[in-house]
Amino acid sequence: MLVVSEDEVGVTFDVLAAPRASRERIGPIVGDRLKVMVTSAPVDGEANAAVIACLARALGVPKSAVTITRGEASRRKTIRIAGVRRSAVEQLVAAE
Repeated sequence: MLVVSEDEVGVTFDVLAAPRASRERIGPIVGDRLKVMVTSAPVDGEANAAVIACLARALGVPKSAVTITRGEASRRKTIRIAGVRRSAVEQLVAAE
């Protein structure tokens, strides 16, 4: 089950990044993390940028609202998204 922490600024949750996928896709939940598949390679931060862009597009926020707070060099990341409520993330997960 995905754990989404919410405060007055936005939400925080864990993702499992899957670089070099055949297409971009969000979901399914793997353990307690949301899987985010991106086509970029994990070189020079390209996969991190792709994860940020993918989540921003899916949630309708600017890329600047999405930050990786932990795990920049790992597939397991903690993501912080400003201006989003827990319900938006839950709808995104339910749609996948």
